[in-house]
Amino acid sequence: MELPPHDGDKLSVVDMHTGGEPLRIILSGYPDVKGDSVLAKRRYVREQLDHLRRVLMYEPRGHYDMYGALIVDSEKPEADLGVLFMHNEGYSTMCGHAVIALGRFAVDYKLVKEPQSPETQVNIHCPCGLVRAYVEYSHGKTGGVRFLSVPAFAFATDVMIKVEGYGDVTVDISYGGAFYAFVDAQRFGLDVTKSKTRDLVDVATAVTSAVKSQVRLSHPVSDDLAFLYGTILTDGKDNYSTDPTANICVFAEAQVDRSPTGSGVTARVALQFHKGLIQLNQTRTFKSGATGSLFTGKAVEETTCGDFKAVVVEVAGRAFYTGVSCFVQEAEDNLTQGFLLK
Repeated sequence: MELPPHDGDKLSVVDMHTGGEPLRIILSGYPDVKGDSVLAKRRYVREQLDHLRRVLMYEPRGHYDMYGALIVDSEKPEADLGVLFMHNEGYSTMCGHAVIALGRFAVDYKLVKEPQSPETQVNIHCPCGLVRAYVEYSHGKTGGVRFLSVPAFAFATDVMIKVEGYGDVTVDISYGGAFYAFVDAQRFGLDVTKSKTRDLVDVATAVTSAVKSQVRLSHPVSDDLAFLYGTILTDGKDNYSTDPTANICVFAEAQVDRSPTGSGVTARVALQFHKGLIQLNQTRTFKSGATGSLFTGKAVEETTCGDFKAVVVEVAGRAFYTGVSCFVQEAEDNLTQGFLLK
């Protein structure tokens, strides 16, 4: 197929989804991303190249809940690739569903030189740190992916906050590469698998706003990581069980994760381990309240992160390709920079 007449550079992407959550992997079209570290590159794209995020994430090329990954060079010699995550509000520090997709993508697109069976290791340098993904590989085909998280920890438990319209609410805050607030949806008379998505979004957004204004977060490694990414509403089934436990994540600017949320599962496992509700190597299944898709998660190793007792969490799931695209921009198009309907 030939591209239509256009004035500017083209932006080439591969689209995937993990558990229903989209991932737009940017192949070409971005200028050189400057910075001597992945975190520095994150700051650079936020300050200098944010218009391209809007072009690819927003309508008419994307949508309100689009998610993206920009592959960059890493300063870590052991990394196979570095990555920056983007969404409707800005740039995340970690994204588990994206890591699962990128693991498969890296093997298929030969970012790893010599794939190994039955699993190929892919070292992905995220803004939160190095994440090790393991991609099923057999007879030239890729399959499921599991990854080992950066150190994950419970930041604070049983924190009382005042939520507008709901009064005093008790939440837990945990870190899985990004910070999340956790609260049982039943506290608001909601069910994460049956209630209207809009009602769940409204509640989660109110909780996020309250935590941001009332709780000061900190991270032992970098201040760039010390922000609340979103709120995860759960079904309250935190005690260990072989039955799936459901949750729904609302992050960034009221963006709804269609998957069980990889970094959210990481943070939730760390929280359950901290509370003594799950032991090392006990696998739990986590279900998306939005789509019913499944991830598994388990704490595999105790560690530390600064003064916090932490765990390394293994999360596993599957990603699938949905297509490839080349996007163009025309100078006379007043909407070429993208827009969102709220």
